[in-house]
Amino acid sequence: MFFALSKVADLLVAPLTWALLLCAAAAILALRGRRGSSRAAAGCILVALLLLSAFSTEAVANALFRSLERGVVSSFDPRVTYDAVLLLGGLLDAEASESSGMPDYTDAVERLLRTYELLRAGHARSVLISGGSTDPRVREAVEARVLARQLEAWGIDPSHIVVEDRSRNTRENALAAAALVRQRGWKKLLLVTSAYHLPRAEGCFRAVGLAFDSLPVDFRAHDPKRFPSGVQPRAENLSRSTFALHEFIGRWVYRQRGWSLP
Repeated sequence: MFFALSKVADLLVAPLTWALLLCAAAAILALRGRRGSSRAAAGCILVALLLLSAFSTEAVANALFRSLERGVVSSFDPRVTYDAVLLLGGLLDAEASESSGMPDYTDAVERLLRTYELLRAGHARSVLISGGSTDPRVREAVEARVLARQLEAWGIDPSHIVVEDRSRNTRENALAAAALVRQRGWKKLLLVTSAYHLPRAEGCFRAVGLAFDSLPVDFRAHDPKRFPSGVQPRAENLSRSTFALHEFIGRWVYRQRGWSLP
């Protein structure tokens, strides 16, 4: 039920959805033709345009990601040989991979690359890959399995790869990983995920009683003083803003439900 509701929430937190609803409200007001309706309809259209314009700028998208990544630090200790890297899914385009028959990765692929580097350099003995399919139409491109095959193709011994292919969100990642960690007796753990996602992931893994170090990767914000952000609207920035808003809502919901600890 929660998974289904989260998909509805994805739609509701999108600035594009807000703008479309405002445009629909403007159309209804215009059709009524009552006194003052035209002014209210124009106001709805204006607010819709302002919302789309603002969230489509690099400045707003970057500011949202800077807020998400604020305070994120690495506790990775290169002197330690970790029992396992906890690699969280969210970096595979499952639909594209299923269609092409080849792995198709998203911007979060650095999670996989850094995990491979850690294993190859001997900083970790094993990896636990956590991530199932969020689309019932996908049969072959189940994320954890695809990532496991990728690591094997790069030369990682299959006996050092543990696959958890049922979880669909960060809460389920943590629950499934905790069971496997205790089953295998791992003590030294390193959590690897994107910087914007790390606070929620850390909270979830703390909530299931695991102790771990963290390695944030895939930083998406930049310093606007060094690299001034543009203000021209772009669809890419609207997508980034929507993604960031989803993460803000996710953090709030997880804390309210007790799934994520500070």
